[in-house]
Amino acid sequence: MTCWGSPVPVNDLNPLPSVALLARVGPARERLREALAQAGATVVLEEDPNSVDLETLGGADAGAVLIALEPAIEDALERLDPVLASPSLTVIFDEAELAARREGWEAQRWARHLVAKLHGHQDVLPPGAEQEGLLQPEPGLPQTPAELHADAPLEFHVREAFDAAGDVPPDGLYQAPEGYSEPISLEEALAAMQAPVAAPSASVPPPVPASAPPVPRAPLGDHSSWSLVDEDSAVPVAAPVAPVSAPIEANAFDIDRLSLVELEADADPSSAAPGAVLVLAGIGGPDALRRLLAALPAGLAVPILVYMRLDGGRYGNLVKQMARVSALPVVLAESDQPVLAGNAYILPDDVGVAVHNRGLHFTADAKGIQVAALPPAHSAVVMLSGSDVALLDDVLSLAVAGGWVAGQTGEGCYDPIAANAVVAAGMAAGDPPQLAAAIAERWGVSE
Repeated sequence: MTCWGSPVPVNDLNPLPSVALLARVGPARERLREALAQAGATVVLEEDPNSVDLETLGGADAGAVLIALEPAIEDALERLDPVLASPSLTVIFDEAELAARREGWEAQRWARHLVAKLHGHQDVLPPGAEQEGLLQPEPGLPQTPAELHADAPLEFHVREAFDAAGDVPPDGLYQAPEGYSEPISLEEALAAMQAPVAAPSASVPPPVPASAPPVPRAPLGDHSSWSLVDEDSAVPVAAPVAPVSAPIEANAFDIDRLSLVELEADADPSSAAPGAVLVLAGIGGPDALRRLLAALPAGLAVPILVYMRLDGGRYGNLVKQMARVSALPVVLAESDQPVLAGNAYILPDDVGVAVHNRGLHFTADAKGIQVAALPPAHSAVVMLSGSDVALLDDVLSLAVAGGWVAGQTGEGCYDPIAANAVVAAGMAAGDPPQLAAAIAERWGVSE
């Protein structure tokens, strides 16, 4: 009989990758070392992130890196990002404060989730509690990759190529227009900007008094004689020259003719988005959230609201981590601010949303984000791994009212109860990159 405190079994056919443990000296580092030993993982490097260098981390030949997150190592993670960003490296984050307090059953549970993350599967049950698989064979051949992706949406890729077409350089070198020559002096440049004088009509010659003195030509320094040229006019008309009563210095400005230019108006308060995509996550959520935000395009025509409850309340750290992979600006939501499209907002526990003047605004709410506060016609909810099951009724009610709802499936969904429930109810399903593609196709990209 296998007890709960026994070591987590390791699959000999699929051994765990070697792990580099990055954590400051203290209880969190000791707990994570114990969890790796209990999971049967081989630790090839154990260092403080503030002291380890890129060469040491890159030369450790680790297949995964386990990092104890805390504010004191934020700068170190920025420095180590060239190695951590490698696609062949599995990066797992854990809050140092939570790791230091984890004992007993919680430590056993975390060790099982750690093995699942390192193996890339969803089996997080304790030893002896495995579920029996399907015993009866099913007829038919398995689907081929071509069949699996036969209905994959292409509209997003076509729109992205169309938007980038204007930035593609044309064939050949630039050729200047015929007869074009650059001015060699400031005087010639100013003279070229003045409107040409219209030729007098042949049928009606202008009366010129014989005794009238010629009108003196205004020097280039007199800006009052300049005028704008109407490009659509067939025959340009010269601006009238005011009578000159006294000679004007060449470099003098006529202050009486100056005027203030009206500044641009402030942003319209109605720029707040009419709805938003609410992303809910929990256990295993950081990895799924990173994959979702990394696949969303810049300029998305809908705001993304992310709520993942953190026991330590360090949402500022989550903002920094997600900003490294997201093409969208990732900011911390604040009350009394409009919700703008094209941004990804991390929601603290005391910030909710409400509709003002047909646009969403953040509000101070001790209960946090409420699904019922989202306008169904313009909003969506995506339930990732670890989403709160208590929100299922509100999420499905939003779907009935016209909202778009989806759930995460596939590898990396370590706590799929809530996500599977919305999928079983007939909602959209997919892994984080597929859900990101569906969001981009549904709302598009702003011009």
